[in-house]
Amino acid sequence: MTSPDSQPLNIPSMRGQCSAAEWQARVDLAACYRLIEHYGMADMMANHISARVPGEDGAFLINAYGMMYEEITASSLIKVDHDGNVLSRPDFGALNYGVNKAGYVIHSAVHAARPEVDCVIHTHSWASMAVSSLACGLLPLTQTAMRFLKIGYHDYQGVVLNLEEQASIIRDLGQGEALILRNHGAMTVGRSVGEAFNWMHRLELACRAQLAAMACNTPFTAVAPAVLEETWNNYQPGTRRPYGLMEWPALLRKLDRMDPGYRL
Repeated sequence: MTSPDSQPLNIPSMRGQCSAAEWQARVDLAACYRLIEHYGMADMMANHISARVPGEDGAFLINAYGMMYEEITASSLIKVDHDGNVLSRPDFGALNYGVNKAGYVIHSAVHAARPEVDCVIHTHSWASMAVSSLACGLLPLTQTAMRFLKIGYHDYQGVVLNLEEQASIIRDLGQGEALILRNHGAMTVGRSVGEAFNWMHRLELACRAQLAAMACNTPFTAVAPAVLEETWNNYQPGTRRPYGLMEWPALLRKLDRMDPGYRL
C-alpha cells in the first residue's frame, strides 16, 4: 500500500496571485532547479537557488525545504524578504513546507548586498565539494577553468546558520560571479537566471575536468601567465555579451520536451 506521504504533490497555481513579471521569474527559477538536477549538480532537497522578484524591493523566491529539485514548479516557490519573513507561499497541505535557514542566510546576504544580482545558485555537487577540499583550489588547467582564474574563496565556518557569517560571504564573493565555499561546495550569481546557470554549469565542468586530470597522476601542461590573464579577460562581462542570452531559451525548450511540468 502507498503511504499518504508518498502521494504526488498537488500544489495550487500561484499564477493568479502574482504579477506577470514575478510569474516569469518563477518559471525561470523552477527551470533552473530542474536543469541543476538534469546536469547532475543536485543534492536531493539540500542546497538552494533563489531569484529576485522583479519590481519588489527586498523580495526573492526560493525553494520549499522538503521538495526534490526534479519536482520544483513555478507555483511551489516561496517568496521571502531579506529578513526571512515569508511574503507568500502556496498551500502545501499537511506537509506545510517552509524555507531552509541555511539557504536563507546565504541567499539573503547576496541579494541584499548585490542589487544587480537576480539569481544565486549554491550547489554541493561531488566535483565542487572535492575541489573545495583541495588546498590548491581550482586550477586554470583548461580554457573553461581559466574563466575562473580570479574566483573567490570562503573558509568553512560550519553549517551556515549564523547571520554573522553573511559579512564574510559577501566580502569573499566581492564583485565576482563565482565563489568556492571551502570544504563545502560552490556558489555562482548572475544578472539573470540564465547567466547564473551558465556560470555554475561551467564551474562544474572546470571542477570535473580538474579532478579527472589529477587522477591521471601525470604532470600538467603549463599555460603562460599572460595567456591565462588574456583568456580570463575574454570571459569578463565588459568584453562579451551577458551569459545565458543565447542558451537559456534553448534550455527551456529542452525542458519542455522532457517535462513541461516546471511551468505549473
